[in-house]
Amino acid sequence: MATGWRHRLRGDFATREIGGEELEQWQYEVTAGGRIWYCPAPAKRIVWVVLAGVGHPKWTE
Repeated sequence: MATGWRHRLRGDFATREIGGEELEQWQYEVTAGGRIWYCPAPAKRIVWVVLAGVGHPKWTE
């Protein structure tokens, strides 16, 4: 469920392949610019952190 600081990414960034599995990709807004991108894998009970940065990722604009 999306909240004000956490939401699923859209478009080309909506999914990511990890270990041969297509996973949903989510973003958590830590600060005004800081982001953490992650992919939950519920069946494996794992969350893959794929990006953590202090600035907004410019390639998403």
